[in-house]
Amino acid sequence: MYEPIRTQRRGSVHAVADDAQYPHRSREEELDIQLAGHLSALLAVTDELGLDAAAEQIAAQVARLRGAPPARHAGLSSAAPTTLHRRAHALAGRALVVAASRADTAAAILSAQRMDAHTAALAEPRLVGAR
Repeated sequence: MYEPIRTQRRGSVHAVADDAQYPHRSREEELDIQLAGHLSALLAVTDELGLDAAAEQIAAQVARLRGAPPARHAGLSSAAPTTLHRRAHALAGRALVVAASRADTAAAILSAQRMDAHTAALAEPRLVGAR
């Protein structure tokens, strides 16, 4: 009828997933990667807008998170300034959420400042006609 298995099989489909042989990242490491990604995207838009001082501050935060200086944006999207400011505002908002969740005060302050700067830029009369 039924013959029991006499030896344990290695690599069974019933093995516990935690025994897998691949590196695991901590939640903090995952948040660092996310934050660096959002800030890198913000850096690209900031470079395209020609905001050099702000770009340097963002680049410093990316370098701190990644341990190496970021690659700088080389291409231009030819988007209108209003579009770029909106995109930058959204990216800064995403960075702020991640920075707050990982309790990174420096990145949170920088992100909030960038949001304020892009909000102010969108309110300027010269950009209203550029929509």
